[in-house]
Amino acid sequence: MKSKKRVWTFVWLLCIGVSVAFAKDYRTVVFKVAQMECENCERKVKNNIKFEKGMKEFSTDLKTKTVTIVYDADKTTVEKLQQAFGKFNYAAEVVGEAGVPEKRG
Repeated sequence: MKSKKRVWTFVWLLCIGVSVAFAKDYRTVVFKVAQMECENCERKVKNNIKFEKGMKEFSTDLKTKTVTIVYDADKTTVEKLQQAFGKFNYAAEVVGEAGVPEKRG
């Protein structure tokens, strides 16, 4: 009986260790993009920013001229993402960042 309990404890600890090892450091940043004034501008942002390294998902809000990006902090930084807007001649200002990194497995 004790050996079964030890085996189950070992399996449980192994599962926890594996899930922690594969957890990603996903973070969220919000940029204000003043040049994003129309649907074509919004499309330009969407078509260009989606190819940046480390970016996992993003959304745009034309009304507030903001772009919200979820990114892998192990692969990129806020500064690199901000510079990416310059590749298509737009300027992005950081208006918010998530305080606690999201952990996803």
